[in-house]
Amino acid sequence: MTQKKYRNIVVEKSYQFAIRIVKLCQYLNKEKKEYVLSKQLLRSGTSVGANVEEAIGGISKKDFTAKMSIAYKEARETNYWIRLLKDTDFIDEKLFKSLDNDNQELLKILYSIINSSRLIGSTN
Repeated sequence: MTQKKYRNIVVEKSYQFAIRIVKLCQYLNKEKKEYVLSKQLLRSGTSVGANVEEAIGGISKKDFTAKMSIAYKEARETNYWIRLLKDTDFIDEKLFKSLDNDNQELLKILYSIINSSRLIGSTN
């Protein structure tokens, strides 16, 4: 039996965002010699997708919602780090806006998923 391939927008977007974060951290380390903030950014920015993956493999609706909530919180933290990197001149406004747009989109998707999950869970 073959597994049906499907498109999951939050999985795809969180993974692509993680790739951007890894590349940004590589740049910050190599070109800017910045290691502390980039490590924090790397941890939170890649954790979004990792928690989305864990949520999909969750064993219950409660587990799913909890992991999606963690993904949301990690995306919020990532927002903090990219703002801080911009305001301390490690990244320029153009890069910040691009990353921020991607992150805000992820936050909206995650928030919607969490709210939908809670609404569905409360009717049972």
